[in-house]
Amino acid sequence: MNIFAVIILATILVEFILDLVSNYLNLKSLKKELPGEFEEVYDEETYAKSQEYTKVQTKFGFITGIFDLGVLMVFWFSGGFNWLDQIVRNWELGEIWTGLVYIGILIVAKMMISLPFKIYSTFVIEERFGFNKTTPKTFVLDLIKGMTLGLVLGGLLLAGILAFFMYAGEWAWLYAWGAATVFTLVIQFIAPRWIMPLFNKFEPLEEGDLRESIEKYTQKVNFEIQDLFVMDGSRRSSKSNAFFTGFGKNKRIALFDTLIEKHSVDELVAVLAHEIGHYKRKHIIKNMVISVLHTGILFFLLSIFLQSQGLYEAFYMEEMSIYAGLIFFGMLYAPIEMILSMFMQMISRKHEFEADAFAAETTGNPEDMVATLKKLSKDNLSNLTPHPFYVFLNYSHPPVLERIEAIRKHPE
Repeated sequence: MNIFAVIILATILVEFILDLVSNYLNLKSLKKELPGEFEEVYDEETYAKSQEYTKVQTKFGFITGIFDLGVLMVFWFSGGFNWLDQIVRNWELGEIWTGLVYIGILIVAKMMISLPFKIYSTFVIEERFGFNKTTPKTFVLDLIKGMTLGLVLGGLLLAGILAFFMYAGEWAWLYAWGAATVFTLVIQFIAPRWIMPLFNKFEPLEEGDLRESIEKYTQKVNFEIQDLFVMDGSRRSSKSNAFFTGFGKNKRIALFDTLIEKHSVDELVAVLAHEIGHYKRKHIIKNMVISVLHTGILFFLLSIFLQSQGLYEAFYMEEMSIYAGLIFFGMLYAPIEMILSMFMQMISRKHEFEADAFAAETTGNPEDMVATLKKLSKDNLSNLTPHPFYVFLNYSHPPVLERIEAIRKHPE
């Protein structure tokens, strides 16, 4: 076992142990007593149900994590990567097609192995807690659509990256970086109109008090919006949410139908104000810039390690190849990725606080946002008392109690 294998294996095990410890601490931090802030929203039964949901999800995550780790270890140390490589090479498809098929087989195999767990999560766990609205037909169609999109869009990007690193010489990483950046921006523009409607129906928000209130608010904050939609989130789950996506004329705000059903007009305006806050505080642009810079660093380092024979020897490969190198480098890069993910989670939580503050300030009634957060936590059976270490590793949003406290501290 060489130094590359040691680094990769150590990272995998450290990440697994961190996840194990954080989940243990998170379960220990569950409180039997309902926080006083939520007494008017939760009853004892619902609060107990939310804690049970956290316990079940945590235990299920531990089982899937152990299984995934075991499959990877067996495949790796039995020489599975080289075995598959030799099979695909014998098909003599050409270097790029060989790479596409090799990576494609690994991705599909991983999806198929994880499919029983996904089915159990959707039709057993989510069903048990009253969330699942997905029919078997919708589940299968989602799977087919997702795989098709991945094959077409992901395949095009992967083919381009392979071609650059095969034929573009020392500046291949720069061309690949540019191609990936353009690809990401294009997806941002076409996703709202062409990709997302493949999975959900988006109906324009009908005329009435809600639309009038939203239009009045958007005029107040000078936010031009053309697309305001209701999404049929209830088609798959009873959980509530809202999101903002797109740029320029393709900006789209979508409110789940489940959200509209359970909240007042003022609360829904507060949700919208929060989403607009992300745009006004330039969070979307900042995240995009960070993502682009991260991708550039990734490709630069990739260009260095692709030629390291030791990286391939760590996986018992008989021959070096760009396509296998992409996979192995992704595993070698994991320590940096793990640190960056913690950093990005911190930034994301900061952005959520800022968007909450924007909503509280511009609506003039912070309690509307507070009421919304309380209802959302109840409807989604959120953990009200997560452990700080678990939050640090996993939360892109601050815990709901911290958000409420921050909103209340903000001057009206």
